[in-house]
Amino acid sequence: MAKTEVILTHNIVGLGGESDQVRVAAGYARNFLFPQRLAVPVTSANKRQLEALRQRRAEREAHEFNHMTDLAKALQKLVCVIKVKTGEDGKLFGSVTSGTIADELKHQFDIALDKKKIKLEHAIRAVGEFEVELHLHAEVKATLKVRVESTTPIAAPTAAVVEEKPRSEKRGHRGDIVAPTTEELKAKAEAKTKTEKKPKAEKKAKAE
Repeated sequence: MAKTEVILTHNIVGLGGESDQVRVAAGYARNFLFPQRLAVPVTSANKRQLEALRQRRAEREAHEFNHMTDLAKALQKLVCVIKVKTGEDGKLFGSVTSGTIADELKHQFDIALDKKKIKLEHAIRAVGEFEVELHLHAEVKATLKVRVESTTPIAAPTAAVVEEKPRSEKRGHRGDIVAPTTEELKAKAEAKTKTEKKPKAEKKAKAE
């Protein structure tokens, strides 16, 4: 496959930055780079434009660096709150990803950040606070605090049901009033009669 050298006039991911001189497939240059004005052929006239391209690139990179440095300082002061649904055991239905965090930054703070700059080793699958690393620039890194909160209502504890024990019908139980039986009334009457007769018998014995 024929190759040709070109001078990039714009930054192209995976290929190079503006003012870089690179070799690419001739067909790619002819059918895409040149028509889109992303590159120009390497000629004596175009080489004289390199200094202007390099100056423009340096200014762009300086602006990007300053912007990302300011953004890093701002992000480190923020707390990105993400509300999720959880089960009764507190586990998330799904997970919080880099895309989720990027969406919430846009929604809560109107900050547009490429999710590729949000570095999560693993998706977040629990509620709590997490520190997420951000790679904003080749020379700028930051840490964002992410708080994952559950929107699932906490179930109220079930009140313990106290079973009321049936009252004992046993006679003599404290607090129960038990009516005396006929035999008990008869026995009390006989005892009273004996008590009343005993003094008279003692008086008769003294008189004799």
